[in-house]
Amino acid sequence: MRIRLLARVHLGTVAVLFVLTLSACVLVAGLPRAMQGSYDEALRRALSAAPAAQTDLTVTVESHGQAEDLRERAQFDTRERLWREILPARLRPLTAGAGHMSAKTSLTPVTGTSGGMYVNLGWLSDADRRVDWVQGRAPGAPATARHEGETIPVFEVGVVEEALPEMGLRLGQTITLGENDYAAVQIVGVFRAKDPGDRSWSHESDLLHVIEQQPPGGKDHVKHITTLMSDAGLSALSGEGRNLSYRWVLPLDARAADALDVPGLRAAVAEFARVVGLQTTGSPYHVETALPKLLGDFLAALSTAQTVMYLVLGGLLAVALGVIVLAVQLLGDRLDHPLSLARARGGSLPQVAGTAAALTGLAVVPAALIGYALAFLVPGPALPIVHAGPVIVVVVAVLFAAGRSARVHRTPLRGSRDDVATARPSAKRITLEVLVVGLALAGAYLLRARGLSASGGQDPFLLVVPVALTAAAALITLRCYPYPLRLLVRLTSRGRAAVPFLGLTRAARARSGSLLPVLILLPALGVSVFAAVVSDGIATTQRTASWQQVGAPIRVTSESEIPAEAIERVRRLAGVERVVLAQTGRVQVGYGAEQAEAIAVDVAQWRRLLDGAPVGLPPLSDGALVSPELRGRGTFEIGWQSRLKLATRGVVASVPGFYTEGKFLVVPIGVQTRPAVNTLLIQGEAALPELARLVPSAVVTSQESALRAIQDDPLTSTVRWTLVIVTVALAAYALIAVVLSLVIGAAERARAVSFLRTLGLSERQAQRLTVLEILPMILVTALVGLGLGLGLPAALGPGVDLSSYAGDLPVGDYSLDLLLPGALTAGLAAVAVLGAYAHTAISRRRSLGTVLRVGDLP
Repeated sequence: MRIRLLARVHLGTVAVLFVLTLSACVLVAGLPRAMQGSYDEALRRALSAAPAAQTDLTVTVESHGQAEDLRERAQFDTRERLWREILPARLRPLTAGAGHMSAKTSLTPVTGTSGGMYVNLGWLSDADRRVDWVQGRAPGAPATARHEGETIPVFEVGVVEEALPEMGLRLGQTITLGENDYAAVQIVGVFRAKDPGDRSWSHESDLLHVIEQQPPGGKDHVKHITTLMSDAGLSALSGEGRNLSYRWVLPLDARAADALDVPGLRAAVAEFARVVGLQTTGSPYHVETALPKLLGDFLAALSTAQTVMYLVLGGLLAVALGVIVLAVQLLGDRLDHPLSLARARGGSLPQVAGTAAALTGLAVVPAALIGYALAFLVPGPALPIVHAGPVIVVVVAVLFAAGRSARVHRTPLRGSRDDVATARPSAKRITLEVLVVGLALAGAYLLRARGLSASGGQDPFLLVVPVALTAAAALITLRCYPYPLRLLVRLTSRGRAAVPFLGLTRAARARSGSLLPVLILLPALGVSVFAAVVSDGIATTQRTASWQQVGAPIRVTSESEIPAEAIERVRRLAGVERVVLAQTGRVQVGYGAEQAEAIAVDVAQWRRLLDGAPVGLPPLSDGALVSPELRGRGTFEIGWQSRLKLATRGVVASVPGFYTEGKFLVVPIGVQTRPAVNTLLIQGEAALPELARLVPSAVVTSQESALRAIQDDPLTSTVRWTLVIVTVALAAYALIAVVLSLVIGAAERARAVSFLRTLGLSERQAQRLTVLEILPMILVTALVGLGLGLGLPAALGPGVDLSSYAGDLPVGDYSLDLLLPGALTAGLAAVAVLGAYAHTAISRRRSLGTVLRVGDLP
């Protein structure tokens, strides 16, 4: 048969099939690319945000004697080349940048201080690139001096600027180090970092800053500083009698990271650590990095995102295929007459089926190719589903067209009427359907009882249960749908009006082909409602998390006391409506070593400031609100500025903006003799830069900025946008499915209405008849899909951890918002009603002579 002629005759139907295939292929091939691209961006951002000391690969070794000392730079370079040679192939693209090497001592006490001050020796391979000498000169070669009858090395060193006032040091000073194996340092220069924000400084923070540490069991903090020596100083630096360690840092380039390689990267790091350990000849070599943990945390968040995305994209693909199948069925109905004639005139069954498949292929193959090409405009890598998705769409459409034509035209001119009676299902089929429903319910129960998977990877059980629940809901709908209609038919049969009886009878006797929209509408509505509910739950929890992080519309925190004049300037700033003063600190609980975090604040004012926020605190006028770890103590004492005796007035799990775990308490600010205010809780819309200018020593944060930070995460934004896109796409497919189901049954429905017109059926009655025939199926399916979509979050909730996308708060508040589901259901019903009226208007143009001519009946 002439395929092009058939395409011109049925151009409208072919065009519909073309558009549906094009949209399906763009979504199926484009969304996975966008998702994977966002996964890569999220990984790169997570690695870039982490300190370099956590992401970089650092090889360390300790020197315990002269045999293990490295006395010149060439020895460091040789080992660095070795580490790069033995790097696994997966890690080489990520560590191609230049690294650095260092040698540092630790816990080197200043002689005579009894461990009260430590000055360590340090060397950096790239010091000339990273520091500027602002006083004195760069260190030179070491010298020697006599000390207590022994010759000791004297290292020329430089120190960072802040160490001079903090440690009481001065330029030109010579300091003796050690308690038995002595050395001396002469401060010949003072340096400043060229770029303090350089990521590599996170490895050498002890060079840039004075470190204060509290020794175990000690009460006072001890100060540490690491000095900087020249390359020549290595010749006199020995690990004999000192804590000396060498480090080789291989920096990680986050821009080269790929989310698909995360499992392989974790294995490569473990392999690198194993091979490095094999190079040991004296003291063992170790690889220090937190990269596996960072990758593991990302993989856990990625696994949840992929699970949710697989669910919604799988539903989208299934619904898209169902709508395309409906369009192919419509095209097949249009071809039935010419194909029946061809079959009656001697055409073989392969020829007839091939004609239907060829015409379908003429519509879907170009559409799939164009959709596949358009998908490459979406940034992101090409996953296997990107290539396989359009192929699946084309194969399903063509095979369905060929199979349907082969089944319908298996016998020439053979007709049937499957609207008169329906075949009873066999016992095997009923048993299988009951088994599917039982397994779905059992799976949902086991998923809730089990909770989160401990594997951290993809959970097949979590992917199967929603599919089983959808299949169970569809089976129950298909089996139970006729029974309430038959009951209504019996009730309407007792009345005098014929239209309700005829309409509901035709709906109850719907042929099996007309039930295909049920299999499309149900997952479409179920998945779209599920996506909308999950998206709304994430958005609600994100807002709660932002309030939990900040504790006020604006929070100003300082390590030192905020001056009273600065507080007054803040009060007078434009946009400030209310300022609540607070003091935070660490207090002694009782008279022992137990400590807790505390905040002194006017709780009543804070509660008014939090009015309308999703977080809050119980009222408190005296005593204290304590954390669960401090409960049950009744009245207890704390040591803060003075000894305070407090009665427990309540237990709170967290304090918004301050504490979420551990030991903490909230007390009225009036218990302090003189509150040292270091925190301001502000209500209003003041400019954050102005607040930072008024209180230079403080850190200014706001609830809105915290919310933006949560929402702007690539992984979070992709999950939410994908859910929105899928919801809109499924809603559109559901509407298209309703329209196609109306069009598919239009000819048969028009014939029946035309026959009834010969018996006196009016136009208004014809409209009511059509509505009663098609509306029950849509309403029942919409209600079941609505219930399925609202039930899936509750069923899957314990097995899906969405906290990574909601500020690390668990997403469990899936509120029952019926606005979107109700609008979608109403839209489907409206389309069905409008279609009924349009159908009646079209069928009215058919003459009764055309309807009653010979051969019109099957």
